[in-house]
Amino acid sequence: PELIQKYGYPSEKYTIQSKDGYLLEIHRIPYGKAGPSENRPAVYLQHGLLSSSADWVTAGPGKGFSYILADAGYDVWMPNVRGNRYSRKHIKLDPSDDAKKFWDFSWHEIAMNDVPVMVDYVRKQTGQDKIFYIGHSQGTTVSYVMMSEVKEYNDKFRAVFSLAPIAYMGRMTSPLLRIISLFANSAEIITNVIGMHEFLPRSEFLAQVGETLCGDESIFQILCTNSLFAVCGFNRKQMNSTLLPVIMGHTPAGSSTKQLLHYAQEIKSGKFRQWDYGMLGNLRNYGSTTPPKYKLRDVKAPVYLHYSRNDWLSNTKDVDKLAKELGNLQGKFLSPDNKFNHGSIVLPNAFTVVRSTGKGSGPGGPPPVYLRDLFGLSRLLLV
Repeated sequence: PELIQKYGYPSEKYTIQSKDGYLLEIHRIPYGKAGPSENRPAVYLQHGLLSSSADWVTAGPGKGFSYILADAGYDVWMPNVRGNRYSRKHIKLDPSDDAKKFWDFSWHEIAMNDVPVMVDYVRKQTGQDKIFYIGHSQGTTVSYVMMSEVKEYNDKFRAVFSLAPIAYMGRMTSPLLRIISLFANSAEIITNVIGMHEFLPRSEFLAQVGETLCGDESIFQILCTNSLFAVCGFNRKQMNSTLLPVIMGHTPAGSSTKQLLHYAQEIKSGKFRQWDYGMLGNLRNYGSTTPPKYKLRDVKAPVYLHYSRNDWLSNTKDVDKLAKELGNLQGKFLSPDNKFNHGSIVLPNAFTVVRSTGKGSGPGGPPPVYLRDLFGLSRLLLV
């Protein structure tokens, strides 16, 4: 909220309760610099793993997704899922004292218990039966899980835009995650033994260290950028080094270790399915020796996929497989920039680099041309 107010945009904050007691914080930009207006379509922006609503605002006006959408006449909602810095609360459990219970969730539970109540809250507050959904990375995963498992939610979206979509991960090329995936099953045992249930939690101390070490004057700045690129793919021209301290001050925002391990299981198996408890555990929980697969054919909302060649997490072949199975794919758009990576879409220089024609305007004007191209048919969203 502070970043939003810093640039002179209206900011609102709400706290709602998930189905199983987590307290979830939602941030909102109800309108842009031009002021309030009637008939503002609601847009729901869902962040990725280890991220928060800050992803959509750190780039600033004219570049950040939230500002561009608000200035284009949209009512922008940015929810935070359980476990990140803004939603690290529960009505009964303490994240430290009750760590094993508090952090016992993956993105499956987020999709089933967090996202549905937040979507319904946005629909109720705006009085709109159908809203737009934009997800990045894990924000796409939870949308597929929700719509395949709770089918009535397919009818609650005008369109679903998946940025750097993640379902299948068998072909992903990030060396770090590939190594983690080798120990996917044993890692859970080790995690329980050492009690590391929370993964990369945000702390004020580490945030200050990150802001200091990643500044323009710091000799360690290259280490900061390389730490991001080692996971997402290298792309220096889309990294605004001036804003890097702001980014590092908000990222990582924290998550459960189980979220990461669930992805590690997906990498190892090459499948898109529920949590693998092991043969006996699966028999107890699912009645079968293997976890149930998510039925992507049941995702009937209109989906648009936006992906890139240099994405080390969302491989083009995995996206192709996802596209073939979705029940209502409306478009598949490959970035024209061969260096575009997994995080490029939320980085400060994303729109200035990949804008295909013309020049984008600042606050109050039409959005950059590439944003319209990114969303496929401009008549669906940014007109």
